[in-house]
This record gives sequence, structure tokens and C-alpha cells, in this order.
Amino acid sequence: MPLLSRQFGQMGTENAFKIGEDIARARARGVHVIPFTVGEPDFDSAPHINEAGIAAIRRGDTHYCDPAGLPELREALAAYVSRTRGIEVTPDRVIVLAGAKPAIGYTMTAYLDPGDEVIYPNPGFPIYESWVTYLGGVRKPLQLREDRGFAFTAEDLDRVLTEKTKILLLCSPSNPTGGVLPKSLLEEVAALVRERARPDIRIYSDEIYEHITFDGFEHVSMASISGMAERTIIASGHSKGYAMTGWRLGWCVLPTAEEAQRFKQLNINTVSCVPPFVQQAAREAVENPTTFEIVADMVAEFRRRRDYVVPALNAIPGVTCANPLGAFYAFPNISGVCRSLGATPAFEALPEAEQPKTSPATLVSRFLLYYHGVALVERRSFGVLDSEGEHYLRLSYATDMDSIREGIRRIAAGVADTGGFRRFLADPTALGVAA
Repeated sequence: MPLLSRQFGQMGTENAFKIGEDIARARARGVHVIPFTVGEPDFDSAPHINEAGIAAIRRGDTHYCDPAGLPELREALAAYVSRTRGIEVTPDRVIVLAGAKPAIGYTMTAYLDPGDEVIYPNPGFPIYESWVTYLGGVRKPLQLREDRGFAFTAEDLDRVLTEKTKILLLCSPSNPTGGVLPKSLLEEVAALVRERARPDIRIYSDEIYEHITFDGFEHVSMASISGMAERTIIASGHSKGYAMTGWRLGWCVLPTAEEAQRFKQLNINTVSCVPPFVQQAAREAVENPTTFEIVADMVAEFRRRRDYVVPALNAIPGVTCANPLGAFYAFPNISGVCRSLGATPAFEALPEAEQPKTSPATLVSRFLLYYHGVALVERRSFGVLDSEGEHYLRLSYATDMDSIREGIRRIAAGVADTGGFRRFLADPTALGVAA
């Protein structure tokens, strides 16, 4: 009898965090590493938000509270969502979470039975695929194509939508691509859902990057489309837009108060409640107009970085990079590099048992880390199923411009270093054989 359950063996991970182990190994070898890995704004939470949290601690808001969230925060969030999505939201449909990520697991746990189908964006946030696999759901990746701005078409969705589809996951702006879903596409999706999907389908709308958009694009929620509010779970939080990653404050809006009670029950079974002083800071973030002035400044800086990163990547031989309209990620296509550097033939020469664990882009990313000191996340980290033949890296430009300039200089040097790549292939630790 094994110690750990067979089911636990099906759970995946988020390699943007896991790659930290390789960064530590590279640094132990004397490599100075510039990390472009974790999606975390390099800004601190705003002073007025911090002060609200500190004041709450000082007045004793350090005890258990309502597992669904403080009533005053849920009222503030209901008013915010009602205003920004153009729908009527009541506080009894709002649940406060310890970060936005729990909403993914809660959704899968609450609605998914083994054999139910889940459609999710691919490439997409890896925790989607992880939870579907873990709970015995049927994975139905919805391919996002570079030539479509890393979106999909209604025809693409139609090909994977069946009467067994229980959950449809959407994410806009997207991690890892920075792509967005325009209102016209959401309307086409809504029409298809009304026509073809089971009546009780739930659409999980991941809107964590809702504040970070560029070039005049305005975020649109699936819940704002006619007939979709009663089918849509809106999931968002304070981590990305308000630079509050460490506060661990997320929230979701459920289609009904009864469904919200199920999420409350899951909170009770896992975290009990989100710390009340964190929730007071979160309320300040939502209600104080100063927050949105600070957010606008942060987004302007992200746009400035994007406007440097994308042309700089496109100037590297073998690299093409689409221009993202949201989030703070570039998702360059390195197919040419995989050929010119020798990563494709090196991958094909690996033992057959090793190939499912890696890819040409994975080899390139490990080489750039261990031999050129720049850390990126490869395509397989954002959905393994149907990732074969797709050669991308994710670069998070949520870091300072000096690091960005030096990091891209290192990428350019690395992709031209065929001799170094040959040495890398004989290096078991860097290659990952001994890792």
C-alpha cells in the first residue's frame, strides 16, 4: 500500500514557482540570474491600503470572522462588480478567498464529477489543467492561436463543446500570453452556449488581470453579456491589479446565493476565513479613488516596458513575439531558435521515455538559465495536453527596465551560442537529468 494516494499523483503544479529550485541551483554554480518567471508586480501595495490594514490590526481585527467574508467588504465588492460589469450583484453572492487561485479548486470541487468535461484555454494557467486531472474530469483544451492574438473562435469552441461539458474556463487578459477576448467574441461564445450547452453549464471567468490592459482595450466580463450572468462565476482579486500578491485576497461572484454558500463551506473546510485586517485593507483598495490613480500609473509603466520588450524580442533572429494587449507577459515564439540552436534535434535524440517530460523549448529555457543567467517559463508549463510542437517561452516584464534590457541581451547572446548549447547537452544537472 503506497503512502501517498494515487489521486494525489494526478495533481500538477505551477512551474513558475517550481523553477525557483533550478534558479537556486544555477546561482549555487555561480550564475547571476535575472528572473522573468513569477507573475508578480514589482510595485508595493499603496500606502493608504497598507495603513488600512495596520489600523485594523491595531484596533483588534485579528480574530475569526464570517467565512464568506466581512459583510462590509462583500457589500463593497458587490457594488464594484455591479458598477463595472453592468449587472446587479448582491453581497450574498460574493465570497472572499485567500487569493484568487482557490476559486479554481473550489469551482472544480463544487461542480465536477469524474467524467464531466472541462474546457479550458491552452496555453493557459496551469492550475486549470491540474485540478481537472486531479478530480477525474475530462480535459478539453481550447487552443489559443498566435495568429488570432492568442484568442480562439466560436468554431474552435464548437468543436470541443458537448452535452457533457460542465465547466468552460475563460481568462482575459490571459496568463501566459497577454491575449484578450474582445466583446464580439464573448457575444459569439454566449450565443453558442445558449444554443448548444447544457442549461446548467458554469462559465468560470478568470478576470484577475482586469485592470491591466493597453492600447485602449477595455476589459469585458462574460457575465456582462446577455444571458450569461446566471451561468458565470466571476473570479478576481487584489494580487495583480493592486500589487497585493502577498496579502492573499481574492474574491468571486457566484450565479446564485445557494452556490455561494457551497464556496463558503469550502472556505470553512480549508482556511476558515480570510484574516479580517486583510479584508479591511481590501475594502480600502476598492473604495478609495486614490487606488485607481495608482493603478493607472502602474499600468502605464507596464505598457512602457511592453513597448520595449516586444520589438527587442522580435529583433532576435529566430524569435517572433505578438504584441499583448493585457497582463504583463510576453509570449515569444522560439521555433526558429529551436532549429538554429539545435534544440529540436537534441529533443528528438532523447530516449523515448524522456521525451514526454520535456520539449525543445524546455531545453532552450534550461540552457538560457544555466548558461546565460536568464530565467523564463516554457510552453509546457501552461498545459501539457496538446502542447507538442508549440515552441514558446513566457517572459514576465514585471521587473525593472535595467533588468529587462540586460535579460534580453542575454537571451540574444544565448540563442546564438551553439557551442554553449552543445556543452549544455552534456551537463546532466542543467539538462535536468540529475535535477
